[in-house]
Amino acid sequence: MAYQDAYKDCVWIPFETLENFMTDTLKGAGVPEDDARIVAEVLIESDKRGIDSHGIGRLKPIYIDRLEAGIMNPATTIDILKDEKAVAVLDGNNGLGHVVSKKAMAMAIEKAGEYGIGMTAVRNSTHYGIAGYYALMAIKAGMIGMTGTNARPSIAPTFGVENMLGTNPLTIGVPTDEEFSFVIDCATSVTQRGKIEAYNRAGKELPPGWVIGRNGKTRTDTAQVLVDLTKGNAALTPVGGIGEEGAGYKGYGWATAVELLSAVLQDGSFLKALNGFDDEGNKIPYPLGHFFIAINPAMFMGEAVCRSVAGSICRALRNSAVAPGEERIYTAGEKEYLAWQYRKNHGCPVPPVLQKQMIELKDRYKLHYHFDFEK
Repeated sequence: MAYQDAYKDCVWIPFETLENFMTDTLKGAGVPEDDARIVAEVLIESDKRGIDSHGIGRLKPIYIDRLEAGIMNPATTIDILKDEKAVAVLDGNNGLGHVVSKKAMAMAIEKAGEYGIGMTAVRNSTHYGIAGYYALMAIKAGMIGMTGTNARPSIAPTFGVENMLGTNPLTIGVPTDEEFSFVIDCATSVTQRGKIEAYNRAGKELPPGWVIGRNGKTRTDTAQVLVDLTKGNAALTPVGGIGEEGAGYKGYGWATAVELLSAVLQDGSFLKALNGFDDEGNKIPYPLGHFFIAINPAMFMGEAVCRSVAGSICRALRNSAVAPGEERIYTAGEKEYLAWQYRKNHGCPVPPVLQKQMIELKDRYKLHYHFDFEK
């Protein structure tokens, strides 16, 4: 099946148009222009890389709706609580996570330029978009980048059914001597809420093993799962799946490690404190924590050596024996690069559900756009 066939019901919109639309929508919701541009830049990077779960699809439900509900501040005020040599701690004051996170990774990169490694921790932030964006910031500076964040409870511990941990991505990016870098950007759960939302928009059932119900059995009813994840009546499974047969304890352990690094260094909130509801069921902010690490290869054996060795490792993996019936082997970051090779000439695929949301937002904020899908 051709790549574009997977998006047969979509309208393709140029990235520049879509990025400007997201910027103007955020401005309409009260976000200062400079901050709105940062948020749109992070979101459009996701769409460019083919990660449809974290781009334009998140604009309304994750950002606009929370801004409108008053549980996220439109203007992001950043307090630097500590700034000592190779480390720093920042407070995002419940602003837009992308804004404080871009600053935090920039600080880590600057510190790595001086000390060889830099690390920053953030508290009282909000959803920061695609984690890979911040790893790519380090790669563009010729460095290795790492980041992680906690999130509202979604994952059940191994042998448990209660959603306790967030999807908690652990993201690592390494520059190579190829046209694309190694970037592993994924949740520590089998899937994440954004992908379930994408399945819901497509009207598809979930694959077995992604979600566990209170009875300990897998669930596939997509729409109701989204409701029950919020209510605590369903939970995502950690990488490895239900129980220990598929080594689910490994994903559980990784998710816990990210939770720790997203809270212990910055004295941040964790686990059920990130639920987004108070005891009376009212919506409240999600005070998330993040961490960012930049490693400067120039302070080790040199950037050129880092790129060459990383490229050699990735090429050796891709050139290893392929399983019967499979076409080829990929390395992390490659499929995103291939998606960009197609999308840079065609734009971003926008399905009917998002088309409807875009019209709604355009009308709400009286934006002067006209899209091909409008009647």
